[in-house]
Amino acid sequence: MDPPGRKSMAMKEPLKCRGVMRDARRVVVKVGTHAIATQTGRPDRRVLRRLVSQICALEKSGVEVAFVSSGAVAAGVEALGLKARPKQVNDVQMCAAVGQARYINEYERLFAAEGVKIGQVLLTRADFNDRRRALNVRRVLDHLMRAGIVPVINENDVVSDEELKGLAFGDNDRLSALIAKLVRADALVLLSTVDGLLDAAGRRVPEVERFADALKLVRAGAKGALSKGGMDSKLAAARAACKAGANVVIADGRKPKVLDRVFAGEDCGTFMAATAM
Repeated sequence: MDPPGRKSMAMKEPLKCRGVMRDARRVVVKVGTHAIATQTGRPDRRVLRRLVSQICALEKSGVEVAFVSSGAVAAGVEALGLKARPKQVNDVQMCAAVGQARYINEYERLFAAEGVKIGQVLLTRADFNDRRRALNVRRVLDHLMRAGIVPVINENDVVSDEELKGLAFGDNDRLSALIAKLVRADALVLLSTVDGLLDAAGRRVPEVERFADALKLVRAGAKGALSKGGMDSKLAAARAACKAGANVVIADGRKPKVLDRVFAGEDCGTFMAATAM
C-alpha cells in the first residue's frame, strides 16, 4: 500500500515538470495533416482559426514561434478530386503544388486577421545537410522571429525528389525537430489527432522519461491515408529535439485551447523533458 500522500504527489509531479513550458521564449509548433484537414483533405477552417489564434496569442505575449504545417499534399488531393494520396512522386509533387497555395492563402488571411505577419519557408533535406545552407536557414528564421514574423514552414515537396531516395523528412516530424535544434528552441509541440502517447489500454501517458520504453507502445508506421507519419515518427522527432535541449509535448491539435494549456504547464498530452533519455 502506498504511504499517505504518495498518490497525490505522483499526480502532481507531471504538472511540476511541465512548469518549464511556461518559461519558453522560442518555440516550434508542428501540426500534422489529420489535425487540420477534413477526411477529404480540405483545410478545416474551424480548426485552423483556433490554432492560428493561439499561435498569435503566444507571439503577442513575447514568445517567438516557428510554425511547421503539414497538409499541402492532402489539400491538393482534395482539390484535384483524387481519392487518396498518390504513390508516384511526380503526382505527390503536383498535389503539393496545388495544396501549398491553398494553405498559405488560408494562413495569410487568418494571421492577418489577428494582426500578425507570416513568412513562408519551404525546405528540403539538402538545406540541412550542407552547413552553409543550414546556417543561412538559421539566419533567415532568426531574422523573421526577432522581427515578430511567424515563419510558416513546410517540406518543399514540389521540388524535392528525396522520397525516391528514402530521404524525406516524414510528415514534417523530423523537420520540426531539425528546426528546433537549428534555432535553439526551448520547446517543440507536436500536434496530432490523439492526446499524446497512449498505452496498451488506450490511456494517455502523461510523461516519458525513457524513449526505449515509449517505443514499445507504438505500432511502427501507423498513420492515415493522407499523411506519411505516425507516432513512431513523432517519438523519433521528440527524442532528437530533447537531445538538442528542447522540451517536447505531443498533444491533440483538434482540442480547443490545446496550445494555451500546453504553455500554461497543464497536464495536457504527453510531456518529454529535455533530459529524457
